[in-house]
Amino acid sequence: MLGDDTHNTTEQRLRLLQAEFTQHQNRGPGTGRTATRTEAAAPLDLGVIDHIRAAVNELVTHTRAADPDTQAGPVPTAPADVIDWARDHTAHLDPERQQVREAIIYRQGLEHALAMGDDSVVRKHPCPRCGCWGLHWWPAANRAACVNHYCTDDGLTSTWTLARLATQYIAGKKSSAATAT
Repeated sequence: MLGDDTHNTTEQRLRLLQAEFTQHQNRGPGTGRTATRTEAAAPLDLGVIDHIRAAVNELVTHTRAADPDTQAGPVPTAPADVIDWARDHTAHLDPERQQVREAIIYRQGLEHALAMGDDSVVRKHPCPRCGCWGLHWWPAANRAACVNHYCTDDGLTSTWTLARLATQYIAGKKSSAATAT
């Protein structure tokens, strides 16, 4: 899946997304006539910048809402450092609330991979309904779909959100850790 160290992988993906995928990509044929521009194109891919900002804002909002009585302090300027910041400021919470935080971090790692064009991360999860390893990413629906033709919901292919896959993965990881001791 994302590996045993979910934190490092999500952080690495966020750093890679910020370093390599924020450059403006020239889309289109690039030849022929175009309209005269009145303003220069943005030097960065604003969609990726918005994705990073939304991920950071979600984690900051969750951290501050998880324990409003504690002053969480200033948010780090580097987006990847927000993961450590969130963990440090919610480490005292009960295990269930920490599990919610970890599911958010894991889901964001999946989203970062998809933003970079790596949809293979979805295939590394079993289907929550039938347990088979036949999930594929459907970008138009923004969901993972099971390709097992027996796994249907009222005749339609079973589909799952990234949040559902992340919750299942984190819960399974916690369960296996509990039974290992």
